[in-house]
Amino acid sequence: MSIAIACPSLPCKEPAMRETSTTSGPGLTDWLQLLSLGLIWGASFTAVTVAGTDFGPLSISAWRIALGAVILFVLTKAMGLPLMPFSDHDGRKIWGAALGLGVFSMALPFYLLSWGQVYVASGFAGVTMAAGPLLTLLLAHFLVPDERITAPKSIGIAIGFIGVVILIGLDAFESSGEGQESLARLACLGAAASYAIGAIITRRAPKTEPIAFATAATLLAAAIMLPLALLSEGVPETFGLSATVAMVFLGFVPTALANLLLVATIRSAGPSFTSLVNYQVPVWSVIFGWAFLGEVLPSQVFVALGLILVGVAISQSFRRRR
Repeated sequence: MSIAIACPSLPCKEPAMRETSTTSGPGLTDWLQLLSLGLIWGASFTAVTVAGTDFGPLSISAWRIALGAVILFVLTKAMGLPLMPFSDHDGRKIWGAALGLGVFSMALPFYLLSWGQVYVASGFAGVTMAAGPLLTLLLAHFLVPDERITAPKSIGIAIGFIGVVILIGLDAFESSGEGQESLARLACLGAAASYAIGAIITRRAPKTEPIAFATAATLLAAAIMLPLALLSEGVPETFGLSATVAMVFLGFVPTALANLLLVATIRSAGPSFTSLVNYQVPVWSVIFGWAFLGEVLPSQVFVALGLILVGVAISQSFRRRR
């Protein structure tokens, strides 16, 4: 897949915190990148299920991030793109923003979800992820120019959220009876909030080459997650072929490629638009589970998909009118 980086490459000396305009609305490239992210992250649930036969949840998160970091680092070197210098003020600002992206969009939510899903139904985790666009909308209203809350945005995002709830079903809200369930539910909600914060940090980051920025963020996330996974779960004793292939896929596609798409889309179209991918992911994960793992395809999937599409269209209609 060819990645069209919509954010222009500017040297690190460009004034910090300068914002790109999003008043013209997302273009065709942004929509294609959003669809690609939905497909990629939807497929990642199937890959995680396969990888889980030989790897623990923290190990899956850590090793996929580490592999993605290596891939992105090799890519930046092959393209002759240096990482941001740490010796000057602007470079340190960019590294700080990359740390924020690595922590809030990778390390922290991966950990919270891996722990939370031990005590709550996966459906509940899916619903909380669908709350991400609502949280992003609220944060962006106060922190990002041209990302103000509007009636079409609010209505569209609410309709999309209802579509996700219909897809997953109200059973997701039933109690599992586990002793840590309340804290686990908070952990899942915290993961959704973490993704929203990561999107805002990425949008407000000083201008730099998106590929280098994504590489730095993934390297920092790997530096955080690898020691944690090794201390908690150690190194798996066996590496089955299926689990290994799934892990390699997770590192190449849902981590390395997806991080490039994520940074490019946020910097081009804004965090509120990019957060709409959270409505796609549950739909694609259900479809891929049915296609590759033999899971049951819920009868309500097409109703849910219709509501999600309507919600996305309404939420973006105000930009087309401008």
